[in-house]
Amino acid sequence: MPIAFTPGEPSGIGPDIAIIYAQKEQKENLLVYCDPDVLIDRANKLNLPITLKESDSKNASELSIYPIKTINKVIPGRLDPDNANYVLETIQYATKDCLSGDCDGLLTGPVNKGVINESGIEFTGHTEFLAELTETSKTVMLLATDQLKVALATTHIPLTEVSKNITRESLIQVISIVQNDFKYFGIKKPKILVCGLNPHAGENGYLGNEEKTTIAPVIKELKKVGYDLAGPVPADTAFTHESLKNVDVVLAMYHDQGLPVLKSKGFKKAANITLGLPFFRTSVDHGTAIELAGSGNISLGSFKTALSYFKTLKDNVTPS
Repeated sequence: MPIAFTPGEPSGIGPDIAIIYAQKEQKENLLVYCDPDVLIDRANKLNLPITLKESDSKNASELSIYPIKTINKVIPGRLDPDNANYVLETIQYATKDCLSGDCDGLLTGPVNKGVINESGIEFTGHTEFLAELTETSKTVMLLATDQLKVALATTHIPLTEVSKNITRESLIQVISIVQNDFKYFGIKKPKILVCGLNPHAGENGYLGNEEKTTIAPVIKELKKVGYDLAGPVPADTAFTHESLKNVDVVLAMYHDQGLPVLKSKGFKKAANITLGLPFFRTSVDHGTAIELAGSGNISLGSFKTALSYFKTLKDNVTPS
């Protein structure tokens, strides 16, 4: 089965990634959900050959595509809110094929959340959108590099909303999904280091009480049933070499608590992975980079990492 690939924002570097990857003599079987004209125009701009086929192909300079048309002609580097629904349609069709078993899973390119919302469509990110499409009650966003894996207790929400979204129920769900899905990394019982929410992990309640009222009790409760957890630890020391010894994954309480550290260690060589879905989904760790669209001056590092993690997850599926 092919891997579904959605290039994301058409005026960004997603189409470039597909075109450049297609030049490889040996490559994975991708099915690209995209407007054929976007790919042809981008290939011309990159001065690269391309042949589009609505059937399997692994030959150099060929791409298998699932054609979906944009509303307006795409100009590299110029965002167009009228094409926002097209971006979501590519994800919707790809998700449908993953759920039906026509694709092995989903690899996503970068989207621009701002232009989607500007079009009048409420959108917070792939993670939340895929949960909605698959009717999954809870998903977990995980960023991974060779050196570090960081899971998030909350994802794309304002800082003012973080505390009230960290509840006993949500934390138990998140930690349980991490525990379960790490078997796909070949780890049956991951060591999970849990960050506190507040400075100094609350300083025994003097700098915030979420650790005392919610985070520490959940850790204690889950350790009693066999989870390998440590924390809550202050986030400012959680990522030190000593703290990370024998740790498989760090659970950060919010997006920018954990991801700046991870990206400083492996930006463009990291992958975004959604845990908890009924199929595998990996993604690049970077944005649309619209200023580089059509320039040829891009790296496939994160795309290759996302592809590599996809294969790792799939290879660790235990036959039923």
